[in-house]
Amino acid sequence: MTLDAEVAHVTVRVGLNGQVPRCQHLDLLVAVKHGLPECKQCLALGWVWARLLVCLSCGWVACSDDSPGGHAKGHYEETDHPVVAELDPGSTWRWCYVHGRTV
Repeated sequence: MTLDAEVAHVTVRVGLNGQVPRCQHLDLLVAVKHGLPECKQCLALGWVWARLLVCLSCGWVACSDDSPGGHAKGHYEETDHPVVAELDPGSTWRWCYVHGRTV
C-alpha cells in the first residue's frame, strides 16, 4: 500500500499491519571483520563503557549511546556508516542511525 502526502510531496511505503518498511541500508552491507572488543576512545580517556557496538560498514568498535562517550554515534556522524550491531555473542540487535530505529 502506498500513501501519498500531498503537502510534502512524499510517498511513504507502509508494510503489512503497520510494519515499517525494511531498512534499505541493510542491503548495502558486506561482511566485515570487527576490531578488538574495546572502545579505543574510552580507553584513551580512562572511561568505562556500558555496551560495545560494531559498525557493520567498516568493523569499527565503539561504545554505545548509553555509555559516557557515545562514540559509536560519533563514528556515524563522522563517516555516515548507517548500521551498527551489538558486539555480544548471540545478539541480533542492530540499529540504523539514519532511520533512528532497530532493524
